[in-house]
Amino acid sequence: MSATKKSLNSAIVKVENLSKIFGNLKAVDNVSFEVKEGEIFGFVGPNGAGKTTTISMLTTLLKPTSGYAEIVGYDIYKEANEVRRNVGVVPQEYTADEDMTGLQNILLIADLYGISRSDSKPHAQELLKLVDLESSTNRKVGTYSGGMRRRLELACGLINYPRLLFLDEPTLGLDVQTRTVIWQYIKTFKEQYGMTLFMTTHYLEEADTLCDRIAIIDHGKLLRIGSPEELKESIGGDVITVVVKENAPDISAEIAKIELVKDVRKSENTYRIKTNLGEEASPLITDLFRNMGYM
Repeated sequence: MSATKKSLNSAIVKVENLSKIFGNLKAVDNVSFEVKEGEIFGFVGPNGAGKTTTISMLTTLLKPTSGYAEIVGYDIYKEANEVRRNVGVVPQEYTADEDMTGLQNILLIADLYGISRSDSKPHAQELLKLVDLESSTNRKVGTYSGGMRRRLELACGLINYPRLLFLDEPTLGLDVQTRTVIWQYIKTFKEQYGMTLFMTTHYLEEADTLCDRIAIIDHGKLLRIGSPEELKESIGGDVITVVVKENAPDISAEIAKIELVKDVRKSENTYRIKTNLGEEASPLITDLFRNMGYM
């Protein structure tokens, strides 16, 4: 599975200061990141974090409010058609026509890409075999189980020989056994076909199992990027929560000076203080708040 490409650096996705605003809602807030060719890159965050909106912009379904992105060497603004030709998309919702067979659905997607039937027919059969739907080729999709439909969506996303496959919540709503099967297909796409995958999920164990690197996004903001090991290391230790009265002066800078404190985050009137040794740091933090007149 390969496609014609431009000359690329190691980054197959480049995003700089990308934002999307809907009315008063900033769904994606000035995010910047890169995806390396050949990796599985995970976008992790709760519902409403901005994951799907980001994918929609990168696949040219939504026009960004501001910022820049380059996908497989092509500008999403100026070369949108080239972007679409070189990527595959497996959306969160099922999109296959229930009154058509599995084979007919894949061929329809191929037709939309302008792929000739002489190419698409054998390739569709190959993909149905790849996702273990060969025996259900001529069954209507309305008779498929949820897991079968998800596997069909994967096959549809591969019909145009993409170098980059976007997966939006690929196992959402599936049982544990079926999720494990989908995980294996995702690993196969990378290991056997050298494909780059960009997936969103809110399942932490899914990201940990599959992804080479993970970006954590919440409220449209990119919070952190790293390997699963790096991220787990960064959040190790204890978290101390301190609630103060409203409108009290912010003393985050003073708290951060305490030797055992790794990080301080303040939201409204609540401090979340990360420390390696909670038992030793707690009295030091308490003394600080007392000396500052908070206790």
